[in-house]
Amino acid sequence: MTDTVTQPRAGAHPLAGTRMSGARMIMQVLADEGVTAIFGYSGGAILPTYDAVFLYNEACARDGQPAIPLIVPANEQGAGFMAAGYARASGRVGVCLVTSGPGATNTVTPVRDCMADSVPIVVISGQVSTAAIGTDAFQEAPVPTMMGAVAKHIFLVTDPTKLESTVRTAFEIARTGRPGPVVVDVPKDVQNWEGIYQGEGLLPIPGYRRRMHELEVATLEPAAAGRLFAMLAESNRPLIYAGGGVINGNAARALTEFATTFGIPVVTTLMGIGSVDTTTDLAMRMLGMHGAAFANYAVDDCDFLIAVGARFDDRVAGVPDKFAKNARRIAHLDVDRAEINKVKRVHWSHIGRVAEALGALIAYGREQQFRRDFGPWRAGLMEFKQRYAMNYDRASTLIQPYYVIEEINRHTRGEAIITTGVGQHQMWAAQYCDFKEPRLWLTSGSMGTMGFGLPAAIGAQVACPNRLVIDIDGDSSIRMNIGELETATTYDLPVKVVVLNNFGDGMVKQWQKLFFKGRLSASDKSLHKKDFVKAAQADGFRYAVRLERKDDVPRVVAEFLAFAGPAFLEVMIDPDAGVYPMVGPGQSYEDMITGDFISSRHKVDIKTPGPSEMF
Repeated sequence: MTDTVTQPRAGAHPLAGTRMSGARMIMQVLADEGVTAIFGYSGGAILPTYDAVFLYNEACARDGQPAIPLIVPANEQGAGFMAAGYARASGRVGVCLVTSGPGATNTVTPVRDCMADSVPIVVISGQVSTAAIGTDAFQEAPVPTMMGAVAKHIFLVTDPTKLESTVRTAFEIARTGRPGPVVVDVPKDVQNWEGIYQGEGLLPIPGYRRRMHELEVATLEPAAAGRLFAMLAESNRPLIYAGGGVINGNAARALTEFATTFGIPVVTTLMGIGSVDTTTDLAMRMLGMHGAAFANYAVDDCDFLIAVGARFDDRVAGVPDKFAKNARRIAHLDVDRAEINKVKRVHWSHIGRVAEALGALIAYGREQQFRRDFGPWRAGLMEFKQRYAMNYDRASTLIQPYYVIEEINRHTRGEAIITTGVGQHQMWAAQYCDFKEPRLWLTSGSMGTMGFGLPAAIGAQVACPNRLVIDIDGDSSIRMNIGELETATTYDLPVKVVVLNNFGDGMVKQWQKLFFKGRLSASDKSLHKKDFVKAAQADGFRYAVRLERKDDVPRVVAEFLAFAGPAFLEVMIDPDAGVYPMVGPGQSYEDMITGDFISSRHKVDIKTPGPSEMF
């Protein structure tokens, strides 16, 4: 390899004209794109690029420039979720660097998870040499075929002269429009090829850029704003329904201003948590299958529903015809045309960037001096929040998971990054934690991937080193990627890991008790021999404690959160604690079960879901 330089154009990239390998080009594009960390596991087909990472960081150390750390997980799935946690917490594109074959296949789940939750990551996978593709070579896998079904886009680079522009284009696609994962499959010979670095250039993708241009110029015209405000003027009980698109579109500030300016309460989806400060009066918390009772009642009672960056999914609108049953009008703002009228017919819609659209609505309403007194509606909802508040058996001698999370929340005050696995602990955290800002709540929503919480916390801590990051996990979920405990200590990342241990798959057990006559098939783990504290200690956690007495909860939680460095806390909770409220799959909010400690507007008999709605 040489560093022969051809004469660059004036104002060009400082390395334009430099001769370098394809692997070095990949690394340089990552640096140019503002990447501050890479998550990945090496292997034969990606070794040239790993060597380029080493050489880049070596040069940075020599020149006194910030390096781009390479975080090595226990498993490539962990790397994918670390990249996702990095992206979710920072809003920047996360990067995962893996080898061919099993290295690439282990990232399929995080890629699908990011696609389902609209999270921007770029996965760069090594591939066997171009000539060997299709021969069942060692560690060959059909990455384009597999990833094409789950990623936003997939590139197989066979022309090395297009490598630089391909990697740069991958970042463009990942972060624009509705964000998502892009996979770049790079054969080893393409990584070893040498050529001239251009320092600029993108692939021609005219169709995609045309659609992005349409979004950019899709301003919300005054006439359209006037129609929405005409509907708002006729409303007495308006409600904003905010989804993950508000977070992904960086529209939380605009949404808060819109809601505050016109006095409209807000419910959020699981992915929309953080769209508004949950401690404010306008925040009606999470709606849906395990949403707050008062949130679901608000949806039932509203007469005008304004959906923002939400998609009316089955966990929110289990019976679309009965969702927001008293709403005479529904409006929908979204960046994705496919979501409009997909599940629920609406009366007004706007396709474009949500933050800009909300800004236009605010400006129009102020210019028109729009005034409407929704005070009685808000007062009624405040009464709902008190009458149908979240609650549990506070007198129990057993440690209740809700109590533990309340105690954590008392210390964090809505300012910590909270990640979760998937299951009961995920819902308890969503219900009982506060979030004053967006990008503090990181969870696997649409895919519901167990094992997400710990690696996502590691990625979030790398992205936000000055934030307190807490993984609230379950004993079954954390098993999926428990090897990443060692990753946290290896890099001395001060993540705090809480395992709420109820001896099994708690959410599955809850469904089995409700709908399968208590037959706990393969979900009870009370006979398992796992010692989580010893496992954490073996992986280098200097603070690893088991909490078994209710009276010790305040003291131990305070010690745990105050510990300087990685900390692990296992809490032996009531194994029969349930997640309530609960709306059975395929059922409406009028069928919501609130349990023994949350008030309900009416008595509800538990109904078994239909045969096609069992999970």
